[in-house]
Amino acid sequence: MKPAFLLCLLLGLFAGACQAQERPYFVTYSHEMEEPGNLEIEAKSVTGAPKNGNAFVATALEFEYGVKTWWTSELYLDGQTTAGESTVFTGFRWENRFRLIPHELPVNPLFYIEYEDKNAGDKSLLEVMGHDSISDLQITNAQGHREVEREVEMKLLLSSYVKSWNISENFSVEKNVKPGNVEPWGFGYALGVARPLANYAGAHNCVLCRQNMTAGAEMYGGLGTTDGFGLRATSHYIGPSLGLDLQGRYPSIAFSPQFGLNDNSAGVLWRFKVSYEVQQFRDLFWRKKAQ
Repeated sequence: MKPAFLLCLLLGLFAGACQAQERPYFVTYSHEMEEPGNLEIEAKSVTGAPKNGNAFVATALEFEYGVKTWWTSELYLDGQTTAGESTVFTGFRWENRFRLIPHELPVNPLFYIEYEDKNAGDKSLLEVMGHDSISDLQITNAQGHREVEREVEMKLLLSSYVKSWNISENFSVEKNVKPGNVEPWGFGYALGVARPLANYAGAHNCVLCRQNMTAGAEMYGGLGTTDGFGLRATSHYIGPSLGLDLQGRYPSIAFSPQFGLNDNSAGVLWRFKVSYEVQQFRDLFWRKKAQ
């Protein structure tokens, strides 16, 4: 096992011991931001067995920090294990989300920008863009490791509440900025809806209570490129999700089976995430300085 990915796995285990409060989305973003000074540690995992390819498990380990009320920054470390092949570290992502208007609106817009430095063996599927397809999941780790991708991705994030429902729409554009690359811009989308199973606090503390659970669904896929915008030769997924948020007592978890909608998609993806929020993480350093 590569040392870098071993570190990634160990940090992922730490995330399970350390909590976040968010919608049970795996690809879609809502307008919820990290509180300034707080650090969320989250491990997002996906597993699948693509047709004519080997089964895999991929994990994206996320460190999300609230810089300002209007600015959240995140670092992702990605890795994967493919059956019969190897375990590899596939790269990193640095993303930033900016709230464009400080107060609540019927539809809340955010701007998202991300830099990715990863290889073609990455299978974390944090987005589906352009003409991404099942063939990307069928290449071997040896093949994927040789192809390095440096990409810039931008998104318009829209999110609103209708009574207890959160409705979120994301529209994405991505470009490989590696010198000498001539690939066109790629486009993608993600849609999510979610609501808590109960809007009241129970009289007694419990774990599997309805007020601790959020149910939802999301759909996402590619929209082609500047050379051919549309649904032709693209892949799409849809699935329900369920989240359990224990309000700081334990890590929050979420689970979702997601189903491919056409032959360009994997049949089924199984997603799971665990997260924990460290309250006022920056104060830990300020206290030490003061001492």
